[in-house]
Amino acid sequence: MRISHKRKVQLKLQKQTPVFAELATKAAPKKVAKAETVKAAPVAKAEEAKKVVKAAAPAKAASAVALTPKQQQVLDIVVKNAEGLNPKGIGLEAGQEDAKAASWATGALKKLTEEGLVERIQLAGNKVLYKAI
Repeated sequence: MRISHKRKVQLKLQKQTPVFAELATKAAPKKVAKAETVKAAPVAKAEEAKKVVKAAAPAKAASAVALTPKQQQVLDIVVKNAEGLNPKGIGLEAGQEDAKAASWATGALKKLTEEGLVERIQLAGNKVLYKAI
């Protein structure tokens, strides 16, 4: 692209039509007002959050972790099979197609291993099993 053409394109993008200019002026005061109200109470919220965290820390269990329905379904399947399953087996048991079963379960399994609800066992080569802890 020629530089003169790039400049013209940039100028066109920077120009505002009257409709957009009105929207920008109307939206700006609202954003400022919200920012001011948020600045007023962070100290009180921070103290309340610390109390909630301290109260929830001793009762750390599997139910305390917020899981999506898909993650919950994968966790139920892994718990049901105590000997362990591979991602493809988990996806097939959940009712997915043969071609996309492993990729369907992989995202949920990654989150569950990060949370410490599922254990990842590496077998020979690229074979992996997942077991409930």
